[in-house]
Amino acid sequence: MATAVRAVGLTTTLALMAGLLAPGVAQASETATVREILDGDELYINERQAKVNDKAVAPQEVNTRNSRAQLSFASGAAGRLNRFSELRLGSGCFLLAKGEVLVSGKQSGCTRSSRLSVRGTNYVLTVDDQGVSELSVLEGSVEVEPLKDGQPTGQPTTTVNAGERLRLSAAGVVLTLLRLSSGDYTSILKGPLFEGFRAPLPAFGSLESYIRSSIPGVPLPSLPAAPVPSFGFPRFF
Repeated sequence: MATAVRAVGLTTTLALMAGLLAPGVAQASETATVREILDGDELYINERQAKVNDKAVAPQEVNTRNSRAQLSFASGAAGRLNRFSELRLGSGCFLLAKGEVLVSGKQSGCTRSSRLSVRGTNYVLTVDDQGVSELSVLEGSVEVEPLKDGQPTGQPTTTVNAGERLRLSAAGVVLTLLRLSSGDYTSILKGPLFEGFRAPLPAFGSLESYIRSSIPGVPLPSLPAAPVPSFGFPRFF
């Protein structure tokens, strides 16, 4: 019964979020295709075990247990889910119910207490079990609109720029807005949202350029090597 109530609540929240979009403008439902699964096979779409190339369509929920995964959104952006994360697709944005996601590219996201509007960037969004959310903008900028039950609170939006971290309460109240240190970047780039992934990130080049110019001491994650074609000849290496 509790699970059913929670599912209804999430669906209602997404329906309300759709009302935030421009009046009279039809919005296509979000889709996401599985590109990579790491650490086992515990990736699910609406509680059905998923595999690479499976597609989720709004309002389906994608969740991980003790696995990580990369999704490709219809917008062309990518999303990497950390372990024990729940993400529900909607119209105009996804809803992160809990856990952590790295977004690379032009893809807006939502929590129950905020809507994130982007033009193309790299950011990390986390939501804890109490509904407190944290946004770390690695490159670019994100405009954050406070919400309550999917509707604007009337409070002003907050622009979070590259190298900043915003923390919001479950009610959409800004708790802190701080600078990311070089140590924060290193921790993220060497953490579970980058380690072991081979599928490319669409906006990685922009992130790389920002890090090289603004925080050059931060080591960049190595890109996976492209396979060397043999053309049917023996290779001596």
